[in-house]
Amino acid sequence: MSNELFYSIALSQIKGVGNTNAKILISYTGSAEQVFKEPESRLQRINGVGPKLAAAFKEKKEAFERAEQEMLFIEKQQIQALLYYDKQYPKRLLNCSDAPLILFCKGNFDFNKEKFISIIGTRHATERGREITEKLIAELAKYEINLVSGLAFGIDICAHQAASKHQVQNIAALAHGLDRIYPSQHKNIAEELQWNGALISDYMSGTVPDKQNFPSRNRIVAGMTDATIVVESAITGGALITAEIANNYNKDVFAFPGRITDKYAQGCLKLIKQHKAQLITSAQDIIESMNWDMDTKETKKPKIQQELFLELTEQEKKVFDILQQQEKISIDFLMQHTEMTLSSLSSNLLQLEMKGIVMALPGKQYKLSV
Repeated sequence: MSNELFYSIALSQIKGVGNTNAKILISYTGSAEQVFKEPESRLQRINGVGPKLAAAFKEKKEAFERAEQEMLFIEKQQIQALLYYDKQYPKRLLNCSDAPLILFCKGNFDFNKEKFISIIGTRHATERGREITEKLIAELAKYEINLVSGLAFGIDICAHQAASKHQVQNIAALAHGLDRIYPSQHKNIAEELQWNGALISDYMSGTVPDKQNFPSRNRIVAGMTDATIVVESAITGGALITAEIANNYNKDVFAFPGRITDKYAQGCLKLIKQHKAQLITSAQDIIESMNWDMDTKETKKPKIQQELFLELTEQEKKVFDILQQQEKISIDFLMQHTEMTLSSLSSNLLQLEMKGIVMALPGKQYKLSV
């Protein structure tokens, strides 16, 4: 086990240090270990830290003891702990400002495959909701999608079970440490999906599934995926929180409609009415909207004469060069590889569209139009 993991865990245990401040501190000092070696006077000068937080590092003994305990747990339980700059860390999460400093994982999974979706909904799934979920997974399985959900009662567990049945790799994001399974009734499915997926959490061992942990867990469900699908929901609930987070992350959100008199259709209808989710009635709607039906079509990329685009700015040229490499590319991929902010990238894409060089596709994807 690396020293950097030990110090990263300890850093997360310093009072007042959240995911954002931890990443700022590491960025400024160069490593989590170095954060603890910096004098208090220097820490104070870091943007977002200040005297109070810098003084908190005096009480590091308890943080080190907790880190030692967690390191033993990780080793004994064969848990993979991914730091946010590790190659295996979910790249989609990196575009989220509140991405976890450390992601604890148990299972066998590549978090950076294509086509990740989350399927979520009420804990009180109706027969109709269960049927929709089962059929949806069965149809999406042909497109080699990957599932993320929350292992909760209702739509979540229906999605995990259907994914196992149709051999879809799936991930369960938990609102507690990996030393337990909640709800305990889902222990068997949790153990099963470790062979065809993973259990993940940003909570350390010993963390119980307190109520306030679930909205935080939902940001991982939303952030790890390309699209969030709400099957059923009451007018309020965790599914709507996840959908809101997905919207804030600039992810696609879909919802199945229902009768206006049905209690567990109200949340979906609300999302659709407020233009926070796209209305869908089948898996094909998702496939077409996300442009996944084109993935198997082989098309020749045109050879473009570089001299035709001498008027491009340096940033526009950077976007153009990446778009030349593939038929279509998601905005998340472009953000990762251009290292631009969302607003800067969007501005450059708009300029390229106006010049007739780039075409916007459904599902927040782009391709060259020349």
